[in-house]
Amino acid sequence: MKKAALHNLGCKVNAYETEAMQELLENAGYEIVPFKEKADIYIINTCTVTNMADRKSRQMLHKARKMNPDAVIVAAGCYVQALEDAQQIDSSVDIIIGNNKKQDLIEILKEYEEQKNGGNHQLLSEMVDINHTKEYETLHLSTTGEHTRAYIKVQDGCNQFCSYCIIPYARGRVRSREMQDVVDEVKRLAHNGYKEIVLTGIHLSSYGVDLGEEENLLTLIQAVHAVEGIERIRLGSLEPRIITEEFAKSISDMPKICPHFHLSLQSGCDETLKRMNRRYTSEEYYEKCLLLRKYFENPALTTDVIVGFPGETEEEFKQSKEFVKKVGFYETHVFKYSKRHGTKAAVMPDQVKEEMKTKRSEELLKLHEDQKKKYEESLIGKVVEVLVEEAVEKDGMTIQTGHTKEYIKVGIQEKRNLQNQIVTGKIGEDSEFFIEI
Repeated sequence: MKKAALHNLGCKVNAYETEAMQELLENAGYEIVPFKEKADIYIINTCTVTNMADRKSRQMLHKARKMNPDAVIVAAGCYVQALEDAQQIDSSVDIIIGNNKKQDLIEILKEYEEQKNGGNHQLLSEMVDINHTKEYETLHLSTTGEHTRAYIKVQDGCNQFCSYCIIPYARGRVRSREMQDVVDEVKRLAHNGYKEIVLTGIHLSSYGVDLGEEENLLTLIQAVHAVEGIERIRLGSLEPRIITEEFAKSISDMPKICPHFHLSLQSGCDETLKRMNRRYTSEEYYEKCLLLRKYFENPALTTDVIVGFPGETEEEFKQSKEFVKKVGFYETHVFKYSKRHGTKAAVMPDQVKEEMKTKRSEELLKLHEDQKKKYEESLIGKVVEVLVEEAVEKDGMTIQTGHTKEYIKVGIQEKRNLQNQIVTGKIGEDSEFFIEI
């Protein structure tokens, strides 16, 4: 039996696809081993969202080759899809699999083996013109690496073309998964014991724009909400514009929806948002936050912010920072602007120096820590529901850990195995947020 090892880089969509490829391999008779072990085939699902992601992708490809010089090395996903020429790929790679071709993994491996047995050791490249395909790639899951929560990919591609972003070129235009296919997968996962579903996509808010007037993200959420056995639904990253009065009220009427919303911001300064081609103002964004707070009690709002975008002055950065402070996010994910070849921002004037990006990043991260602590303290004494995920040993005690619906991680001092159970109690005064049942 051949051994295969997989490694994922990047977003939750990539993670879903990696697990789906693993399931394909298992069904084809491969033995799955940890990536650090010797394997016959190494598959790296790559990322290209930043220069650092590119570098990590190359490093993992090199690492795989070092672990077994005779192994078949597969580079899949966004990093290889974004290359202008397949021959640019590192010489350690044997097979390139672009986006929308991962579903053909088993057939591609067979083709490579036949090619190699015939004395042909050339690079095998399996790519599609991702910018012109309308096909949604068919991948499925029945189990995941987590035992309580399952991420479900429901959408691929992006039509937004933010000026800094390479992803539309690596993922193509918006393609939505058929709603019934999503529901069927959720039913399988519910049957296999999963209690929480996370709906995710490259641009989740665009779900359904290619399917017809009756299908959109809200109708998808309603369909998933009706699946028996699923007790929580969490949403991936959302564009602010999808938060309308109707949307906010409708999801607030669904008890399974988690009050944990990631609204992508990128900057709190209107001038910077214009250069980013983000298509909303900071005031419009703030109104969306108020809508969520109108219909949900103390929801956990999280976001992304880019610092050091081309042309960002000190004044613009201060405006952005003050806006983050004004919203009062639970978590702020801070990214230093990374120049991506082929995007409009890469050739903009007034590129910000790296040391300035670092300084601004540190300032925002400090604000993030303060706001996170403030939000967590707001939950002290509140009755919450926790989905228990695992038991850990700490200072001689058995601690069951899990997350609230707001995605706050808490601990329960309890010897009984509570894994995959939802328990209710109060968050105590303890600084580590141990829950009191």
